[in-house]
Amino acid sequence: MPMRLGSPLPPLDGATQWLNTDQGAAEIAASLAGAPALIHFWAVSCHICHETMPSLITYRDEFAPHGLKTVAVHMPRQEADTDVAKVQADIQRYGITHPVAIDNLHQVAKAFQNEYVPAFFLFDPEGKLFFRTAGDKGFEKLRPKIQQLLGLAET
Repeated sequence: MPMRLGSPLPPLDGATQWLNTDQGAAEIAASLAGAPALIHFWAVSCHICHETMPSLITYRDEFAPHGLKTVAVHMPRQEADTDVAKVQADIQRYGITHPVAIDNLHQVAKAFQNEYVPAFFLFDPEGKLFFRTAGDKGFEKLRPKIQQLLGLAET
């Protein structure tokens, strides 16, 4: 069963590696405390992930000044996706500068009760799940929900 709205932010433990940070799961989780947070799951083999990533990066940059923190979780869908060099290439290609968990054992995905890529989880400053969605149709709903969470008017 998927996480319910109002559920607490799960631990980020279990990643096989972290990229774009020298912190571990506990420090990254602590940095999210008291801030709205977007956790997004993606995979290098996911076509929809590639299509939505430029907009996601725009949202990250647009809403960071309003307090939104972003963390990525690379969740492989097939054996070839576990190649960290491919993940690093996509990080460069799309300008992903926020922390990226490499979840080759699906431990983070399990904590989030997530089976999908792309998938997006928005948490309020109290660390409670505010919104979750997946896929390209779900992504269309993300921007208005970020704006709602941050108390901003829709544009």
